[in-house]
Amino acid sequence: MKSLKENFQKANIVIIGSGIIGKFNALELSELGSQVTIIDPAQHQNSSNAALGLLMGNMYQKRRGRSWDLRKQSIELWPQWITFLQKFNCELNIKKPLIQLTTDEERFKKLEKFVYENNDQKLRILESDSIFLKNINKAFQTKNIRGMISLEDGRINPFSLLQTLDKYLKHKKVNYLREEIIKIRKSNNQWISTTRNNENIKSDMVILCNSLKAIDLIDSLSHNIKLKPVLGQAMEIEINDAEVDLLSLPKQFNINGKNIIPKSKNKLIIGSTDEYSTKPEENTFGKLTNFLDKRPNWLMKGKISKKWYGIRSRPDGEPSPIMKNLGNGLVICTGFYKNGILLAPACSKWVANEIKNYLY
Repeated sequence: MKSLKENFQKANIVIIGSGIIGKFNALELSELGSQVTIIDPAQHQNSSNAALGLLMGNMYQKRRGRSWDLRKQSIELWPQWITFLQKFNCELNIKKPLIQLTTDEERFKKLEKFVYENNDQKLRILESDSIFLKNINKAFQTKNIRGMISLEDGRINPFSLLQTLDKYLKHKKVNYLREEIIKIRKSNNQWISTTRNNENIKSDMVILCNSLKAIDLIDSLSHNIKLKPVLGQAMEIEINDAEVDLLSLPKQFNINGKNIIPKSKNKLIIGSTDEYSTKPEENTFGKLTNFLDKRPNWLMKGKISKKWYGIRSRPDGEPSPIMKNLGNGLVICTGFYKNGILLAPACSKWVANEIKNYLY
């Protein structure tokens, strides 16, 4: 009988989708010795390129169930992966801490209750006079924001992460095909993935990581899988106000649902809206900057130097994400909504275990 290692080394696996989930799966499987091919017609247009890279794990307030189990596993795995990936990019790291703020009294009471009930030393309540909020209050000309800080949560630069993964996958000689798969079928114990150019690509297994398009390749009715598009927007704003130094602010924080990431002394990133659409709404500036009762003058006068959006998928009728073994060597990993980067390590570990069970 062949060993599991031998089976992995002989396994030819196709991953459809080159976002963070697809690349992490390719990383995990190539480390186990499998021959991996990633197929995606336009890797720079997937939803991962619009991610802000916030890793909200410890401050997640539902500490039970499948969603928390996935977060908890990823929280434990991320430091290991950072150490591994730093061989290919020594500057890759997770910037900490992460701050969540609100001006809503009821929302603050929930945060307060969560911190006290969990008795987690990595989580702390921030009252309005907290030293952590001093520069935020000054810059945004407000006094009524309060919230929570997680000393272990933070942000990883998504562009740097994707580039590092690309460097690793190139090092491991992972194949990358810029093709669109329009059909998959099983034939003689092999999967046949057919491209729009009518080319057939054979593999032992197929992993679907191509967001909304994944259900176009399977019988979604028989598998009872439904996905809806969720559009997220972000923009880089340049300010012209010598009195405000954006680098005096925390590295990343959230105010009333808007994520704010200072990039330089006079530039910051703000995102994201949640629109159940495939086309961005108009007036991006107004929607993304309207997170306080009154916007400071420097923000109102700011100019958009860059803006982008990504279309993510969210399961309809079941929890996010969809991670299912559909049988006969077909696995689907999609519908991660906002948490693709955070949950990538747990997802790739789950996929590897499913493939182990299939091969052995």
